[in-house]
Amino acid sequence: MLDLVSEGAVSPSAESVALRAGVGLRSVFRHFRDMDSLFAEIATRLARQYDFWLVPFVASDWRGQIAETMDRRLTTYEMLLPFKRAADAHRHRSAAIRTEHDRARMLMRARLEAILPPDVATDRLRVEAIDMLMSFDVWQRLRTEQALDPAVARALVERQIATLIA
Repeated sequence: MLDLVSEGAVSPSAESVALRAGVGLRSVFRHFRDMDSLFAEIATRLARQYDFWLVPFVASDWRGQIAETMDRRLTTYEMLLPFKRAADAHRHRSAAIRTEHDRARMLMRARLEAILPPDVATDRLRVEAIDMLMSFDVWQRLRTEQALDPAVARALVERQIATLIA
């Protein structure tokens, strides 16, 4: 399933998963009771990609920590882009995907708010703008809908964040 999604299959069938794994369809459903439980396992495995976000910062000042946060997020987003497309396609009908999406979003928001100094943290519009610019949704739009190269998309996000924290 991971290979199929990484190759661009947004909604691989159980049959295609079985074929890729070299097993029968029954074997897929011996391990997973339904496709939602398979998607739940994928979400759990991919969530481990976010673990390095929790590594202590090298920078001691909040601006440096924002830069590290942005780098960690954008690096992860680029790596997980095909999985985000698939998750978005299934989130409306998968409690597991919705739960993981909400957990990751809340974790990212809490981590961001913990970094910001009080004068920035109390400026709600600035916090919302920073959070939005550092979101997977913005990265996905820049990379897929606007077809920007990763370096150009990164430069755009970095410039906008720099403007907001200046």
